[in-house]
Amino acid sequence: MKLATLCYIFNGTKVLMINRNKRENDIHFGKWNGLGGKFNNGETPEECVTREVFEESGLLIIEPKLRGFITFPSFDEEDDWYVFVFTSDKFNGQIKESAEGELAWIEWKDVFNLPLWEGDNYFLKWLEQERFFSAKFTYINGKYVSHSVIFY
Repeated sequence: MKLATLCYIFNGTKVLMINRNKRENDIHFGKWNGLGGKFNNGETPEECVTREVFEESGLLIIEPKLRGFITFPSFDEEDDWYVFVFTSDKFNGQIKESAEGELAWIEWKDVFNLPLWEGDNYFLKWLEQERFFSAKFTYINGKYVSHSVIFY
């Protein structure tokens, strides 16, 4: 089992995205994604997302808002991934170069035209709502199969 976070940082009508294009062995290689990553021992979801965003971007997010939880069964063909999904519109700092990929502020309406994981097209739209979601996205060999969701 892998525990991870994912954060979508908003600045007006734009969102900070990362094009995961720097490490060819990256499971997300060639995809655009929010920022985040795996938990360190003893971290809370908020501590993890704050650290990961800072490491990947140089931005210190303030008061990240937990928006949802996603289960990805056998996402990497080995482990189930459990991902806490956050948004933030409060941050300090300046964007720095990331070892994970190229960072860019993208107009929210244009995000859906990027090469995303297919399932992202569903849950990113849920971020426009105020409801918390708990979802499961199933992929086999990197291909989207199905999803289910409960809103609270």
